[in-house]
Amino acid sequence: MPSHDFRAPRLFIDAPLCGGAQIPLDRSQSNYLGNVLRLSNGAPVLLFNGRDGEWQGRLCGHKRASGLEVLARTREQDQAADLVYVFAPLKHARLDYMVQKAVEMGASRLQPVLTRFTQVTRVNLMRMRANVIEAAEQCGILCLADVAEPLSLQGFLEQRAPGRLLVFCDEAAEWSDPAAALRQAGEGAPAGAPSGGIDVLIGPEGGFAEDERALLLNQSQILRLALGPRILRADTAAVAALALVQTLHGDWSARLSHR
Repeated sequence: MPSHDFRAPRLFIDAPLCGGAQIPLDRSQSNYLGNVLRLSNGAPVLLFNGRDGEWQGRLCGHKRASGLEVLARTREQDQAADLVYVFAPLKHARLDYMVQKAVEMGASRLQPVLTRFTQVTRVNLMRMRANVIEAAEQCGILCLADVAEPLSLQGFLEQRAPGRLLVFCDEAAEWSDPAAALRQAGEGAPAGAPSGGIDVLIGPEGGFAEDERALLLNQSQILRLALGPRILRADTAAVAALALVQTLHGDWSARLSHR
């Protein structure tokens, strides 16, 4: 990752960013910067919107910080790797953790899928997006991961582009060397990476039903992996699977195509 100033507070702004722009703060942002962080007028703040790179800004206002002045760009906008994290939703705090870690690991899209044994069928997309923004603010990330509407497992499989690799994390698969299997899946592609992007699928903690597993294994571009000899909780499996993909085909090795 490029060098990043972790001492300056960093704020997502849903507005165009350019030198000299004046951006008003909403009540929650003003309270966070002025009352929580106790920043005064003139204090430096890093700004990003997921489109225009990262900018140096400073607080401005009268008695309290009510706006931001955009000064100069500190980093050019980058592109997200074409890595989609597909998952059966979890409950509240564990879903928050999973979303934050998937963003930190470089997922460009978060796709909830509903299966027979999914624990949670209603997903708070606004809360998911808030966790995406928080993770991006804290970790110096410039691209915001998309948050997709939930789909049934069959609906997700039907709308996938045919050239994408589906990494199906299945506890029933052989686990002798998942890294070797993933490496082999990229052989023959440019730079050793699948050219159509990668979807990483983590199912519910109750596992997939047999008909769902059969449906998955019938996909044309699929790699079935077990993540070692131990059964992992879904939020742990997210980090393990994304780390494996990023190491072999992702932006840890600068191999995964960007969108």
